Amino acid sequence: MKYTQLGRTGLKVSRLVLGTMNFGPQTDEPTSHGIMDAALDAGLNFVDTANVYGWGENKGRTEEIIGTWFAGGGGRREKTVLATKVYGSMSREGETWPNEDRLSALNIRRAVEASLKRLQTDHIDVYQFHHIDRRTPFEEIWQAVDVLIQQGKILYAGSSNFPGYKIAQANETAARRGMVGLVSEQCLYNLAERRAEMEVIPAAQEYGLGVIPWSPLHGGLLGGVIKKEVEGGRRASGRSADALANSTVRAQVQAYEDLLDKHGLEPGEAALAWLLTRPGVTGPIVGPRTAEQLESALRALELELSEEVLAGLDEIFPGPGPSPEAFAW
Repeated sequence: MKYTQLGRTGLKVSRLVLGTMNFGPQTDEPTSHGIMDAALDAGLNFVDTANVYGWGENKGRTEEIIGTWFAGGGGRREKTVLATKVYGSMSREGETWPNEDRLSALNIRRAVEASLKRLQTDHIDVYQFHHIDRRTPFEEIWQAVDVLIQQGKILYAGSSNFPGYKIAQANETAARRGMVGLVSEQCLYNLAERRAEMEVIPAAQEYGLGVIPWSPLHGGLLGGVIKKEVEGGRRASGRSADALANSTVRAQVQAYEDLLDKHGLEPGEAALAWLLTRPGVTGPIVGPRTAEQLESALRALELELSEEVLAGLDEIFPGPGPSPEAFAW
């Protein structure tokens, strides 16, 4: 396993992040535990989740699955850098009640306590804001975070789905309070979706945040979806199906798969390896539903893309260019 520092912190994390969103909704508890065991055996020490994972009537279920895995002992918790998130409503359908979502000091306090209980641990290593809260000032958010850090319930704070200007606003406010501020940003970033390069990633680099891309295969679009259709009759679904309905996107994906086939590369592994070459990226989140998918993701760590392949990928999926030159001069 390869490791790096999380942004400007002294925290050392693996260059792949184990995403757990499928644990519960698509992957049962024994299989989820098997995947986590295999990941830890491979040296993957960074695990990401969120309080709302499990979804619907099962919100919190994913954290519970991780908690029972920790409870199994064997140094699992001690070896794991644990990240979870707060923002989404934890109310059950038909039971909506005020202050059970967003980033008020009250909800942050309640959400941390509930996550700790489900996760069966006494602290969260990286506590992430799942979305910006347009109603709560950062002064209030950082006051709540400062209390939790002093109590030893969280160690670091991170963001997810923040625009660049909110990263700046958050960390400037934290600096005025003498706090470390955000240390990571979890954003949508992959070959097919590179808009984060304009503002989000430059802001993260400027303020010393590690970038953690989610959906590195863009909902399966970059995982060899056309080849799978042709060879196995398995049709795309969800985000990838919607994207392929666009003839321009389909042509891009076909060119992408043809390029990688020419070089004997697996599309999913190449897409992950490309992210690992990008400036500022700590490691992409991989969300395996099976042990085989985890094994494929781990192979990407050893994959070195040639300059010819990197140039070809840039030609097929060009980035937006630097800001402000991408839209001005």
